[in-house]
Amino acid sequence: MRNAVYRNAVRRYGVEFVGTFFLVLTIALVVAPGHAGPLAPLAIGTALVGLIFAGGHISGAHYNPAVTIAFRLRRRCSTADMVAYWVAQGLAAAAAAAVAGYLLPAAHGPAVARSTGPLVAAELLFTFLLCWVILNCAIAKGTEGNPFYGLAIGFTVTGGIWAVGPISGAVFNPAVALGLCLMDLTPWGQLGPYVASQVVGALAAVAVFVATAED
Repeated sequence: MRNAVYRNAVRRYGVEFVGTFFLVLTIALVVAPGHAGPLAPLAIGTALVGLIFAGGHISGAHYNPAVTIAFRLRRRCSTADMVAYWVAQGLAAAAAAAVAGYLLPAAHGPAVARSTGPLVAAELLFTFLLCWVILNCAIAKGTEGNPFYGLAIGFTVTGGIWAVGPISGAVFNPAVALGLCLMDLTPWGQLGPYVASQVVGALAAVAVFVATAED
């Protein structure tokens, strides 16, 4: 029994690593000069759709520490799992940053400093939207077992990137923010505002979900 529990945990943490790795790697490569250009949001959103469908039945396909917080608050994972997911997601972001630099040196730097106020507002609002959509599509009673949750989440990210990409970079994910800092695309001094606004957005999404969810 203990071995089975261990294997299941390794599977879930491994899927979180793989999914976060390819999400951050995709973002790093498509935003590089001369690559996806205006189609970058679509490339990121469609990649996320595939990753969610691939890993959703194993780990929940969080790939995002803010989403993991939302799931923990809804008692869909334990505190130990939450911390382990964060570790897997952080390591995956670091690995993706390293691989992106090897595959395409242009994926690194120069850092773009953004106005902190608009950055925080945009990241809070659209991380809220992302987490709220995930909660309503993935765990709400009315949509339980639906086949479209991956598409809904991917489209939300795509729309969010187009909406606030020029304002905040449309990160919506502390692991992605870490990856961007490691790639010198974002100043390290802005990691704090990114993470804080994303965590607050996730907490607000849980509060609104609880207030509006079906009994």
